[in-house]
Amino acid sequence: MKSCTCRFVLMAAAWFTPMLAAAPALAAVSELVLGVAPLVGEEETRRQFAPLCTYLARTTGLPCRVATRPNFLSYWETMRRGSEYNLILDDAHFTDYRVRKMNYAVLVKIPDTVTYSLVVLRNSKIASPFGLVGRRIATYGIPSMGAAQLNSLFPQPSKQPIPVEVDDARQAFAMLADGSVAAAILPTPLIRSEMLRGTGFRVLLSTVPIPHMGLSAAPEIAPALRKAVREALLAAHKDPEGKQVLTQIGIPRFDPANGTIYKGQAHILQTYWGY
Repeated sequence: MKSCTCRFVLMAAAWFTPMLAAAPALAAVSELVLGVAPLVGEEETRRQFAPLCTYLARTTGLPCRVATRPNFLSYWETMRRGSEYNLILDDAHFTDYRVRKMNYAVLVKIPDTVTYSLVVLRNSKIASPFGLVGRRIATYGIPSMGAAQLNSLFPQPSKQPIPVEVDDARQAFAMLADGSVAAAILPTPLIRSEMLRGTGFRVLLSTVPIPHMGLSAAPEIAPALRKAVREALLAAHKDPEGKQVLTQIGIPRFDPANGTIYKGQAHILQTYWGY
């Protein structure tokens, strides 16, 4: 009986050893740190994307944690320092910036394109963006895509609304509902979800589509690990656990992507803020 038990232990050890050795062989990093743009706030972002980190940890053999910041300016400054996140899922202009300036590699993206929408109360008498000149509009802070889209809608310096920075979409919706602002500009999918809950909002206009959010890897992540992450995410919709994760973060799948898809998107950072 003792001999049988020993053989089982030795066989189990032999089976698990390649799995345990695989993680160090894949990368020069000891953990994955998934940075995510704070579109829905810091706490909600961590909660929403924690299952994705768990999935990546299982498929790569490395620990994974979600990291973000309370607002876009602090998120942007943390990202530019390049010392915290080594995987980042965020908007097109930040993705392109990292490809050009920080040698990141785009691995996958959320399917299709995305727009931002200008939303007002359903019973508002405002019929066009011109009616918002001099009025308060809730938006994510500089240098978010929301702030950039708001700038593009009002190019004349003498005819500007008053931007009101919010930390997340929930705060923007609350301010719009109680009349603290006349409008809000947010990602259209978030507005659509809110309107499906029966809130009394109306879309005034939507912007030109841009590539949807991309996931990019820092240069310190070895090619083998980049490949493992890419393959795991591309196959997630075919795996029961992966499919559940995708449902939790609200996307149908990840699509293949590279830096070419986002080429030129970072120009708004230079145009509006000189980055």
